[in-house]
Amino acid sequence: MTPNEPQKRYWRYGGQAVIEGVMMRSPRYFAVACRAPDGSIVVQAEPIKNTLVGKLQFLNRPFLRGFLMLVDALALGMRALMFSSQVQIQNDPNYKPPAKPIQDIAIGGSAAVGLAIGIGLFFVIPTLLTDWLKREGWGSFEQNLLDGVLRITIFLLYVGLIGLMPDIRRVFQYHGAEHKAINALEEGLPVTVETARQQTRLHPRCGTSFVLLVLVVSIFVFALLGRPAWYIRIPMHLALLPVVASLVYEVIRLAGMYKTGFFTRVLLAPGLWTQYLTTREPTDDQIEVAVTALRHVQALEEEAPAETPAPAEAATP
Repeated sequence: MTPNEPQKRYWRYGGQAVIEGVMMRSPRYFAVACRAPDGSIVVQAEPIKNTLVGKLQFLNRPFLRGFLMLVDALALGMRALMFSSQVQIQNDPNYKPPAKPIQDIAIGGSAAVGLAIGIGLFFVIPTLLTDWLKREGWGSFEQNLLDGVLRITIFLLYVGLIGLMPDIRRVFQYHGAEHKAINALEEGLPVTVETARQQTRLHPRCGTSFVLLVLVVSIFVFALLGRPAWYIRIPMHLALLPVVASLVYEVIRLAGMYKTGFFTRVLLAPGLWTQYLTTREPTDDQIEVAVTALRHVQALEEEAPAETPAPAEAATP
């Protein structure tokens, strides 16, 4: 087996950090491992079912599948977050699990609030600031460039500031642990705390790299649209965002397969640098949680019948 073969074999594995834990997924399964308040590791593992990409196979094509897969990843991530939060409060004698309809409403409400905050931070505020800061003689190119620079600056400030919060810092440590476990797997090493500890906490297929690359690419795409009034411009940019995201998804997907290549390192270097803000060096206890989640999902995937269809790509690590 050549050095690149393990990473090509496992590039469809990914995951995300959750509250005191890590969610890992493969093409057909996912597992969430969380450190409970009593110190034990609680694991939930299930097949991945009813994905948008699985239902709409005719859209499972390059430059079409990206946005649907991101929606699937977001839905699975919200489920993992809900599970991790329940693990932390399950020992509370006054805790009563909510009914499923209430859970669904809570998940949908959280996603809607997050979307509204994202639109406000990364679209409305940069647009209004650009209109305020623009100078005499500036054309649409200069204004759109400033728009993009402000958007990236707000993003970096946002992740930098929330990383100062103790609870978010722990999530960022689990983010680093998740990357280390995935990197060990892609190197063809046994997935253990010892091998994962030696890996970098950065990964080219990370959601941080994805978001930053979307922000950069959107500068050039939006520059082609001129500078209509803000109430036209913001909906137009939002409508084009899935197109930009799908394009960037293919780039990140390719980078995950060839992460040691020179072009990949140059292209994704800014995103990798940004991961120093969204990851922290994890403790061995946190790496153990990530390793547990990954080994569960790896075992399920490798024991599955060969004819079992793989409904979706893995999420970005």
